[in-house]
Amino acid sequence: MKTKPQTVDTIRRPVRGAKAPPLTNGPPTHSYSLTQIAVPPTAIVYCEGNFAKIDGKTANGLVRHSEAYRIVSVIDSDHKGDNSGQVLDNTINNIPIFENLDAAVAHEISMPDTFVYGMAPSTGRLSMVDRGVVLDAIARGMNIVSGLHEYLSDDAEIAQAASEKQVTIRDIRKPKLGKDMRLFDGSVAKVAALRIAVLGTDCAIGKRTTATVLARALNAKGIKTVLVGTGQTGLMQGAKYGVAMDAVPPQFCCGELEGAIVAASEAEQPDVILIEGQGALSHPAFCTSAFILRGSQPDAVILQHAPKRAHRCDFPDMPMPTPVSEIALIEAFSDTKVIGVTLNHEGMSESEITSAITVQSEKLGLPVTDALSRPAAHLLAMVVASYPDLQQETPMAAI
Repeated sequence: MKTKPQTVDTIRRPVRGAKAPPLTNGPPTHSYSLTQIAVPPTAIVYCEGNFAKIDGKTANGLVRHSEAYRIVSVIDSDHKGDNSGQVLDNTINNIPIFENLDAAVAHEISMPDTFVYGMAPSTGRLSMVDRGVVLDAIARGMNIVSGLHEYLSDDAEIAQAASEKQVTIRDIRKPKLGKDMRLFDGSVAKVAALRIAVLGTDCAIGKRTTATVLARALNAKGIKTVLVGTGQTGLMQGAKYGVAMDAVPPQFCCGELEGAIVAASEAEQPDVILIEGQGALSHPAFCTSAFILRGSQPDAVILQHAPKRAHRCDFPDMPMPTPVSEIALIEAFSDTKVIGVTLNHEGMSESEITSAITVQSEKLGLPVTDALSRPAAHLLAMVVASYPDLQQETPMAAI
């Protein structure tokens, strides 16, 4: 792997392509000043009954980080009147929670641009109650963003309503046509950047959050890093490169991910490419981890684990694997190595987190941290310890 000095890009550019928010139909702009900043569209995130829970992971992620949209509020009557940051991470932010769409809209000076369906139910489908809320948002002139397996743009009633109000429907998981998909060709092996996949022992366990925190920490240190998204939430957040893996036919999964990684490498010339994980390699309900390992051919893996989670998400009769067993499976399945473990501290006290970090580190012989409750510097050190060459050259300051 080669590392080289990188300049810091201080110009914020609008996200474009299939993952981007709809662009306006105004006249084209042919020149940009160095100080111009693209203003993202405003969005209300709908997460009724599920905010700060596993099925609310899309809303949770958008509240923590979003480049594609400016989140102005969350809808969940269970937490009406609360602050979303306080509920989620015990940290105050500027995103309030309202009981319903009426209250959320009334709080804003102007109508928000976008209504985001912020849940990932195991059914992957819209309930009748939620359907009514989506139609209400359309009637108010809001664009719709959904990560469901059920494509709202294919729903006759919803599509007709959107057409009448001249608003857009963005189905994050809706794949390209088969004729436009890419087969794996091995070109990922020529990518010069260090490739690190963030995998886990279960679904909805914090892989994307850990990858986002790590990407920020690496970039802040001058180690140019690009995060490749593989799920609906990462793409909603504004990942410039990626694909919703669980919506792609199996024969194209590896090739589509490889294509996203190669595109990121060629366009950005990064030092590091992080690949967001999905599911778990050992989980019989998911095959995406296998495709991620095959398609990205990662140099290294960081494993996310929830010590207090007794069983797999949505599978009460399926006990959680241990980090030891998952690491052995990953390293047997792919020519890679696990360089560290990160914890999801759900249900854990501060003392339990500290104890788990110590115990797991001693047991595994690997660095262990928690991306949210511990300094990001610990996560950064995990990578630099395995790849010290990343810091051998000091990046030039931006002019």
